[in-house]
Formats: sequence, C-alpha cells, structure tokens
Amino acid sequence: MTISDRIFEKLEQKKMSQKEFSEATGIAQSTISEWKKKKINPSADKIMIICNVLSVTPEWLLSGIENTGRRGKKSSWYVIEKNSELGKLIANYNLLREKYRYQIKGYMDALKKVAD
Repeated sequence: MTISDRIFEKLEQKKMSQKEFSEATGIAQSTISEWKKKKINPSADKIMIICNVLSVTPEWLLSGIENTGRRGKKSSWYVIEKNSELGKLIANYNLLREKYRYQIKGYMDALKKVAD
C-alpha cells in the first residue's frame, strides 16, 4: 500500500471529502486528485501537515505500521508542532546557554520527584 493509498483510506474512515482535506491542509484539490489518479505520493514537505489533519503518525503514514502495544519498537523521537505550547517551550530551551539548560533539567527532575 502506498502513502497516497493510506491517505485515501483514512479520508474514507473519517468520512472526509477531498475538498475538506484540501481546506484543512492547504494543499490544492488538484494536487490531491493527482495523488489518486496517478498513484503518486505527496512530497515530503506535506507529510507533517497531512499527519496532523488525519491524526496519524508519520511512521504509520510512511510505512503503514503503527507502534502500539508492548511488542512494537518504541520511537526514539517525537513529532511536535512548532506553534504548540511544547514546541515553544523547546524552542526557548534551545535558545538558552548550556548552564541554564542544566538548571532547567534540575528543576524538572525535582518537580517530577514531587509529583510522583
């Protein structure tokens, strides 16, 4: 199954039209139609917005494999939207000098112990 096959399968499951998908992603309807007609996959720069709109992981969209249960290999990375609260937190963290990052990590460890 191709990436575009998985997209159209998910659209059908969500009962979402190509027009609605186009509006939600900002991808032209003609482009989406081409994926279906020509059996081609979307370009890499569209993957994350597609995943966001369809509520799927990039792993599932690209491979069809969902990391569920205890048997699957756990991802060693997260996908986070830049404009989300967590995305902004990470962006600000990355702007800090190393000594301040170290302090932030210490505060987080202390808070975690209190929360447990």
